[in-house]
Amino acid sequence: MFKPSLFGLSVCFLWLKTYIAYQTSFEISIDNWLQALILFINPLSFLLLVLGISLLLKNRQQILYLLSVNFILTVILLANIIFYRFFSDFITLPVLFQTSNMNDLGGSVKELINYSDFLYFADFFILLFFIQRKQVTRSYTSKQRKVFTMLVLSITFIHLGMAELARPQLLTRSFDREMLVKNIGTYHYHLYDAYLQSKTSAQRALADGSRLTDIENYIQANQKEPNQKLFGAASDKNIIMVSMESLQNFVIGERMNGEEITPFLNAFIKESYYFTDFYQQTGQGKTSDSEFLVENSLYPLGRGAVFFTHAQNTFQASPAILNEAGYYTAALHANNKSFWNRDLMYQSLGYQHFYDNTAYRINAANSVNWGLKDKPFFKQSIAHLQAMPEPFYAKFITLTNHFPFTLDREDRSIPEYTSASKTLNRYFPTVRYMDEAIEQFITDLKETNLYEHSVIVLYGDHYGISDNHNESLEQFLQREITPFETVQLQRVPLIIHIPGQTGQTIDKVSGQIDLEPTILHLLGLKTENKLQFGNDLFAEDKLDFAVLRNGSFITSEYVYTTDTCYQKETGKLIDISYCEPFMDKAKQELALSDQLVQGDLLRFYLERD
Repeated sequence: MFKPSLFGLSVCFLWLKTYIAYQTSFEISIDNWLQALILFINPLSFLLLVLGISLLLKNRQQILYLLSVNFILTVILLANIIFYRFFSDFITLPVLFQTSNMNDLGGSVKELINYSDFLYFADFFILLFFIQRKQVTRSYTSKQRKVFTMLVLSITFIHLGMAELARPQLLTRSFDREMLVKNIGTYHYHLYDAYLQSKTSAQRALADGSRLTDIENYIQANQKEPNQKLFGAASDKNIIMVSMESLQNFVIGERMNGEEITPFLNAFIKESYYFTDFYQQTGQGKTSDSEFLVENSLYPLGRGAVFFTHAQNTFQASPAILNEAGYYTAALHANNKSFWNRDLMYQSLGYQHFYDNTAYRINAANSVNWGLKDKPFFKQSIAHLQAMPEPFYAKFITLTNHFPFTLDREDRSIPEYTSASKTLNRYFPTVRYMDEAIEQFITDLKETNLYEHSVIVLYGDHYGISDNHNESLEQFLQREITPFETVQLQRVPLIIHIPGQTGQTIDKVSGQIDLEPTILHLLGLKTENKLQFGNDLFAEDKLDFAVLRNGSFITSEYVYTTDTCYQKETGKLIDISYCEPFMDKAKQELALSDQLVQGDLLRFYLERD
């Protein structure tokens, strides 16, 4: 009677379920037959090599090894599937180390897990069944081992050769994790990620000040003079920053079932500066990356979150700069102070006080999803603002409009949308709730006389609706979501209200990295001696340019993403040569910023001063 090989079954089962995950759980774009073939075989070269070690083991050791590897790789695969459902990205080691966040994720994780996910462990129990029935063979001849060795080498070289043919210099594009997984596979990607992590850890230890030269030269060559009419226009005014959780620009000015989605913001825009082409540039750190961008004018890392991986670094952050200028600096966020490592990172940024969840009255009645609802959060924060010495810099981080966008029925002013995506359906009522909370906050500021003495900056921190909900979002937008549209959906609102200034809409291409120099210049603070990659949003000769963390970029005329160039006005594909003049700039800017952060180079720069 024929008995299948335990080794062979293990390889086939893992290969099959990995490929099923590729096809059903990950949005991996395939453009030609070569990419399809690479995607099909890329798990095999890893699995043959790792599981092949079992051929050198005997009996019980072989069984334990194969079952252990099967279980571990299945957990890794499933973790990527769950992570991808919200972030449309693959896990990196720095993200795995962010275990302190797990206690706060709660309902978000539950929302992402499907009962069908546990079917990925079915083969583990099938293998146990075959082993117990002794219906598999576990012994191999010397000749079989030699044939296996040749098979592993052949498949590995064929796989790597095709990957290099499909994507030359693949490993230099570590910021594009989809590209890596598509070509080298999920498991090889994690090995490469481990190598990058060890390399990153060594960068700080081996860094020295000589590496600052290229960074300084680039920044000096690209810095623009601030707008002289607005420089110092808000001198001695308070700064109130509001990070609007998960708010994308596509809801601004729009209606859903005849209802305005953001009626207050729509009205507030008319008396403020509103930037229509402003992009979020976050990576895996999401809200914490947004904070890092707007307070340092540096890019977040392509892997993990700076708040976790480099909280011990030296920074030139706006809170520290404003402390020296006589401002009181505070962050207000009704969440656990250790979430995203804020209790440590805020010290590095220079904040004088952090009003965390212990500074608020929180109970079951005024909380939902991630914690304190936005309305009581802002209402209770007024007392904190009034107690601050002026002028102050206060940053607020909202919570209610956070995935999975749950909201008590009595707090819904508009009904849910109707589509196949429950996430998108719930998004609109939570956006409206946040809009109402901000309206109430502005009203309270006016009643306390803080309104006329404060610059109010409202900005979206990152996207709320991931690519996994594109089909339902297409229904709402009434247009197909192409890669071009995906980039356009990274636009988030930026509204800057300056007392005494009339409203104006500005359509320059810009990003979160430009916000810090803009605020400092409005306060009349010079930034010539600051290492920053952003420019004053009001600068008359500011370049229309924004680069996203994944390497995509936007100019006044073009959009570049997934190795494709689009005409910005029409969204039509055009020859890549139109985008080539900006491709090196985008890559260089991200790389230089990464060097600053990973090497903690600002410690050398500030020592010189």
